[in-house]
Amino acid sequence: MREYDSNEYDVIVVGAGHAGSEAALAAARMGEKTLLLTINVDMLAFMPCNPSIGGPAKGIVVREIDVLGGEMGRNIDKTYIQMRMLNTGKGPAVRALRAQADKAAYHRSMKAVIEAEPNLTLRQGMAERLIVEDGVCVGVVTATGARYHAKSVVLTAGTSSRGKIIIGELMYSSGPNNSLPSIKLSENLEELGFALRRFKTGTPPRVDGNTIDFDKTEEQPGDTTPNHFSYETSDAVYLKDQLSCWMTYTNDKTHEIIRENLDRAPMFSGVIKGVGPRYCPSIEDKIVRFADKPRHQLFLEPEGRDTDEYYVGDFSTSMPEEVQLKMIHSVAGLEHAEMMRPGYAIEYDVIEPWQLHPTLETKVVKNLYTAGQMNGTSGYEEAAGQGLIAGINAALRAENKAPFTLKRSDAYIGVMIDDLVTKGTNEPYRLLTSRAEYRLILRHDNADLRLTAMGHDLGLISDARFTQFEAKKAAVEAELARLDAIRLKPNAVNPWLESIGAAPLKDGVLASDFLKRPEVTYADLLQFMPDSPELDHRVVEQVEIQIKYAGYIAKEEQSIARLKRLEAKKVPAHIDYSAINGLATEARQKLTKIQPETIAQASRISGVNPADIAILSVYIEQGRIAKVAVDAS
Repeated sequence: MREYDSNEYDVIVVGAGHAGSEAALAAARMGEKTLLLTINVDMLAFMPCNPSIGGPAKGIVVREIDVLGGEMGRNIDKTYIQMRMLNTGKGPAVRALRAQADKAAYHRSMKAVIEAEPNLTLRQGMAERLIVEDGVCVGVVTATGARYHAKSVVLTAGTSSRGKIIIGELMYSSGPNNSLPSIKLSENLEELGFALRRFKTGTPPRVDGNTIDFDKTEEQPGDTTPNHFSYETSDAVYLKDQLSCWMTYTNDKTHEIIRENLDRAPMFSGVIKGVGPRYCPSIEDKIVRFADKPRHQLFLEPEGRDTDEYYVGDFSTSMPEEVQLKMIHSVAGLEHAEMMRPGYAIEYDVIEPWQLHPTLETKVVKNLYTAGQMNGTSGYEEAAGQGLIAGINAALRAENKAPFTLKRSDAYIGVMIDDLVTKGTNEPYRLLTSRAEYRLILRHDNADLRLTAMGHDLGLISDARFTQFEAKKAAVEAELARLDAIRLKPNAVNPWLESIGAAPLKDGVLASDFLKRPEVTYADLLQFMPDSPELDHRVVEQVEIQIKYAGYIAKEEQSIARLKRLEAKKVPAHIDYSAINGLATEARQKLTKIQPETIAQASRISGVNPADIAILSVYIEQGRIAKVAVDAS
């Protein structure tokens, strides 16, 4: 096919899923002329799997995206049909927001935002080849022969990369939701020297809500107390008429149907070669792995206000279609449900993420960034977080400016990227609160305090929004100082303490120390301080958490200070680790493969033990590492 040159851009983003949308918007908002190239513009920011945003760890990522200037939080706040705060009975480190999305509205809203962005061009086309000159990516070539040139390129091809859909014995080449697959781009990446592997994910059947017997299920309503993902969203617009989700369970009959048909299950017949997500297994995998469980919970989730389609959550399957129908009809409330779409598994290519820098630029080709599921992650939120960082760095590279990275102590996004580039992943990576060693610092409620200044420095947070943030921050600091200065007397508080069965005070106590008592809330405290200022509930939330968890927070901050000292110790590039005496063989292999940029990053590589880190540190401190690097070159 004859190729022809088209427009020049500063940044090109390939793929318009959740990663690509954030990457393109970030680059454009930073002043770069940006092209967003996608196979199908009608699939932009589409939700091919669960119609929801947020959840444990993931919800915090969405807040982080918002305070760095991304769009996902604002978009779900405009298009949700249900909002719930999870883990409210637990500590603030694990609380997270989850929203049920109106799938069609979410796509339309994000598409409208992208179409309205002045520096951003949205175009339908399939990228098939990268234009690489002297090891530097300078553009892409599409299936129609169009050549687009740019200073930097971001790939977010997702599960379209040589995608293959599998339903029982049926297999065919396809992207998610029967979209076109991207075949030649994967082949081109292999030609360029990238190591790829196959992953697998899946989705459950969808059923007609008119055929569900909801009387046999348990209702899961939304919260009445306002909560939002974006700090820009007002409580005044919080939805009153939210749609409920519903819970039901599998049973012995469901399990029997699955066991009787395991020989036809692609997961067990050897048809599926890709590695699936451990934390989101198919229902047939659950039945085999957890054979002792008499039932598994399922969630019936509406896909929007203008559709009767319901998503059968936690029922992911690639069983043959007729078996899926039997499985559905065995479940309470779904005995007469009509299946609108069968579940399916999809296999796809991913880039081994240890081939990336923390900026998400590839080590194989310069000025090329990758983000989203093609980096081995699962989930819309993980994809969007990577897309934002990749888009920011692609824009900075286009301007020859210093790159932007997030540390593990900065954000869950930093935890995720560090995990990917230092450890790689052998399965679709999912963010969990347990992955973050500083999770009491990385909370849902304080994302603005952690990251807003960074977003403002990047030009992605407006001056007006930054001024509002600084006012909130000042209000928190002022109230903390006020509570540290007010002393409460025993005769004032003891009658109340005795009325609730709490131990009385023997001596006066600072208001801040009184608030540390587990039975005391900020609202309780105010009755003893009648002249207190009226504060926004978000300010009150910060004051209460920072005081009640002060000791634990201080310990994490000490650990973060130690980490930062290790992060400050840079490791020179292109080291011949085989020339460093004393390193274990596995450490040499892993260090050579990953090429860590700091001692802290090296210490987190699987197979590199403390003794290896000590040896490496000594070489660097004595200046001997520089000689090793020079000799290697």
